[in-house]
Amino acid sequence: MATSASQLEFARTAHPAPRSADDRAIILNNPGFGTAFSDHMVEIDFDANAVGGAGGWHNPRVVPYGPIALDPAAAVLHYAQEIFEGLKAYRLNDGGIALFRPEANAARFNASARRLAMPEIHPDLFVEAVRQQVLADADWFPTVEGGSLYLRPFMFASEAFLGVRPARTYKFLVIASPAGNYFKSGAPAVSLWVSEYTRAAPGGTGAAKCGGNYASSLVPTAEAFARGHDQVLFLDAAEHRWVEELGGMNLFFVKSDGSLVTPPLGGTILPGITRDSLMTLAREEGLTVREEPYALDQWRTEAASGELVETFACGTAAVVTPVGKVADANGEFLIGSGGPGQLTQRLRQRLVAIQRGQAPDTHGWVHRIG
Repeated sequence: MATSASQLEFARTAHPAPRSADDRAIILNNPGFGTAFSDHMVEIDFDANAVGGAGGWHNPRVVPYGPIALDPAAAVLHYAQEIFEGLKAYRLNDGGIALFRPEANAARFNASARRLAMPEIHPDLFVEAVRQQVLADADWFPTVEGGSLYLRPFMFASEAFLGVRPARTYKFLVIASPAGNYFKSGAPAVSLWVSEYTRAAPGGTGAAKCGGNYASSLVPTAEAFARGHDQVLFLDAAEHRWVEELGGMNLFFVKSDGSLVTPPLGGTILPGITRDSLMTLAREEGLTVREEPYALDQWRTEAASGELVETFACGTAAVVTPVGKVADANGEFLIGSGGPGQLTQRLRQRLVAIQRGQAPDTHGWVHRIG
């Protein structure tokens, strides 16, 4: 991980045929999520045999967005050495551009790398790569309310071989996608289906942000969609009793006394950056936040009695999303009135205001880049 941004200079290749202003305007007026991509991408190579003290990282560049040449024997295709991150760039009120807690994304990226026997990347180089991507495509910010530029840094094993061992060469890339609303239903609160499948087990890769975790969630997610729900909810692998997380988001439970409960991290739950930020904001308001196990039966019972008044999901893509209904093979139950709760809305508004420079940033979370 020795190579920092100060040790490498990014080369930039202009796109020979960037998207026209008219085509871009159509996309930016209705961006959706993850379906269109900007003109450029960042690439950095790693070679374990490289010399010169660069930690193996070299050749950083900003190039036209396009296909990646890959050997059919590349290790990622056979042994799934692949990790990624997700973060957003925001337009500020004064017209500037900022990232939200990119250093936390860099730290989580490196934790994922360690779990999958991949090389770490210096946090400064990670953040600089993201910055270069945003500056290259700064005209790709959506024009819709609440729009942002979603950024996807990722790394994969590129060495061509079929032996079962960590690869020696890797590629790190950053791509960007204009983003609007994550959920397409338009409902004021989302509906969850409790899956019989397991997302992660103790000792596995549940805390790593790797593609395999998401691949295994596709069947249960499709099942949730087929039943008319917005997202899938996973329980623990051992007892199939304790709430863990959604297909890509953490959960919070709001009690009638105003306290919050969220499932504890323990290697099976992704440590969400939005989750951590909301815990900090809630405690600033004097609220009690507990990280403790929360059972599905307890959730059902407390929702019926009124002891539980709100539930919300959170993550980079969806930010903060109210949960209105939960269903499983035994039936369904409503959370509160089935719509957004007051605390959910207040915490969301506080977080978004900080992210967009509309409220003071007392924690140093906002990383201005332009």
